[in-house]
Amino acid sequence: MTSPIDLDHATLFVQLQSILSELYEEVTQQLTILPQPEQPLQNFSSPDRTVTGTLLAFTGEELDWLVYSWFNAAQMRFSNMRLTLWLSPLIQVPHLAFEFGTTPDLFFYIDYIPRVDLWADLNYTERYYESLNPTYLELRDNPNLSLFVSKALYVRQMQSPTSLCFTCPATEDSLSLIRNTAHEICSRWLTWVKQAEPVPVDRQPSLAERDLQMRRTIAERDPGNAVAVKIFGAELAEQLIRSLWSKEAVRRK
Repeated sequence: MTSPIDLDHATLFVQLQSILSELYEEVTQQLTILPQPEQPLQNFSSPDRTVTGTLLAFTGEELDWLVYSWFNAAQMRFSNMRLTLWLSPLIQVPHLAFEFGTTPDLFFYIDYIPRVDLWADLNYTERYYESLNPTYLELRDNPNLSLFVSKALYVRQMQSPTSLCFTCPATEDSLSLIRNTAHEICSRWLTWVKQAEPVPVDRQPSLAERDLQMRRTIAERDPGNAVAVKIFGAELAEQLIRSLWSKEAVRRK
């Protein structure tokens, strides 16, 4: 039996882009996405043009903030892309996050971001996380996957108990696993959104405040921000980071 053949960086990047695009299409076909008058980061690059990327952001009826982005540093065999779906306070379904990349090994992070303190709300925990637990345990036992543990305390604290955060070999089998797992989790989430009960009006402001604080803190405390500053310079890196959480940052030219 022959060993799986590692794929080159260009192939991996295109395939991961394809998976992310499929997820974006699945979401936007079922949820209402509102057009934004400006997308100032639709095309950006490092000063030497060796790293290119795009960051698109949207709002919607069910969504408070959607970020669809990627950048590719081909010479370093490094890339990162994400689709983050932050729901409005009208419902309390978990937010959904996808992040893929090459390091140069494959990296993937998929998670339902909690909107309550899970230890204090057993019903919420069982309703939204019990269904993902078998997948989490199966992937933890997969010998081809290595658990990725962030060195940042706050990042680890923000992840759910069923967060899927792994590195794996750069093979077709790995890409197939990522694609199938991501679509399963996305489809389940969309069903939850469509079936969600409304949040009482008097609770919506506090939920919105909590969501925004989480979104901002995740963006600003990401350990990868230091890499962004090194690649893109302080000014562009700051705009990219702010655009992950701030609507005003995207609207600003």
